[in-house]
Amino acid sequence: MAKPVVAIVGRPNVGKSLLFNRIAGRRLSIVEDTPGVTRDRLYADAEWRGREFLLIDTGGIEPKTDNEILKFMRQQAQIAIDTADVIIFMTDLKTGITASDQDVTALLMRSKKPVILCVNKMDTPGDPPADFYEFYNLGLSDPFGVSALHGYGTGELLDECLKFFPEQEKEEESPDYIKVAVIGKPNAGKSSLINCILGEERVIVSDIPGTTRDSVDTYFENASGKYLFIDTAGIRRKAKVSESIERLSVLRAKSAIDRCDVCLIMIDALEGVTEQDTKVAGLAHEAGKASVIVMNKWDLVEKNDKTMSDAENRVRGELAYMTYAPVAFISAKTGSRVDRLFELINFVNNQSLMRVTTGMLNDVLSEATLRVQPPTDKGRRLKIYYMTQTGVRPPHFVIFCNDATLFHFSYQRYIENQLRSVFGLEGTPIRFAIREKGEQ
Repeated sequence: MAKPVVAIVGRPNVGKSLLFNRIAGRRLSIVEDTPGVTRDRLYADAEWRGREFLLIDTGGIEPKTDNEILKFMRQQAQIAIDTADVIIFMTDLKTGITASDQDVTALLMRSKKPVILCVNKMDTPGDPPADFYEFYNLGLSDPFGVSALHGYGTGELLDECLKFFPEQEKEEESPDYIKVAVIGKPNAGKSSLINCILGEERVIVSDIPGTTRDSVDTYFENASGKYLFIDTAGIRRKAKVSESIERLSVLRAKSAIDRCDVCLIMIDALEGVTEQDTKVAGLAHEAGKASVIVMNKWDLVEKNDKTMSDAENRVRGELAYMTYAPVAFISAKTGSRVDRLFELINFVNNQSLMRVTTGMLNDVLSEATLRVQPPTDKGRRLKIYYMTQTGVRPPHFVIFCNDATLFHFSYQRYIENQLRSVFGLEGTPIRFAIREKGEQ
């Protein structure tokens, strides 16, 4: 299930980015006193009382303006409003209600979305000042006083947001199909692949990049298994995303990655791996999804006996952080090698679900530390006590040691390589948590 979406909107310079950083728990938005600093939307995964959600920071809305940048910011905020499950409308106690606040209120009322009125800059604990009650005149719900700077009132604000989140679907204990997201930049052949698999023109296919505006789910079953294919809009480079609807497509593609089991990362074999391909692949990697790299349009590539191995080596070099992912060479247009994808989808999905007993893990760990001694720093040596697996999709491992600061990234990578050499774990990322002994 896709995560609920919370959008923070309001006119410029009321503290939206500060609240965004406060809720997200890290400094992601640039915070300045200059109106208009946040010109585009920012996204962050957030969590409150066990519910995960996607938080969107927007540029300030100036409903009536001839300034081109402010018009653009309003357009981006409108996309966030259209996408959101809940909207936090932020105002400023010190300036009171402005004409822009009233115009934004009218815009939000037309959206028919749940709107939570937030009055920022209440930086002193205690009863609200008389000026606070002015905000009832906007005709929205009871306002929530907060201090984005100090954090006062943000808990109550998020509690209110939770009331409007869609109910969590019960996860199937043993789902009978694999959810496969087909992702990539525009015109890489995503819709053509879906149509090739289905044997019919289920998804619109066009040479015009960006034809698929939304994510499209299609159920498919064959001798290899049962699948739910999610065809996503192409993810463009930021400079190329000029239409507001294209920006919404990027968000939906990210949501598709969140709810899938396996990602098929489509790459145009004629162009090779581009900078945008590395960013698209990075979304799947960071989300911890099992993945297959699919080089499409292979029928159009001039070949010799080394063409495929050379192309795979180039892919491995460009996507160095995803060396675990298998590479498939297909033609969605002719259907060449498309059947092979089902074998790979099943394989990487099973690998992401693999569980290894604690005993087997620690046998590998013991042998690995004997072969390569753990690092030292200022005469203090890293001691690794034991390792256990705590989750799947992707496989999660916890390693207990004497001092987490001594566990250098390079040695963590070494342990990962040892696990892969023994257990495979192909096609899936691996997650490690380093804990000191006695730490939960």
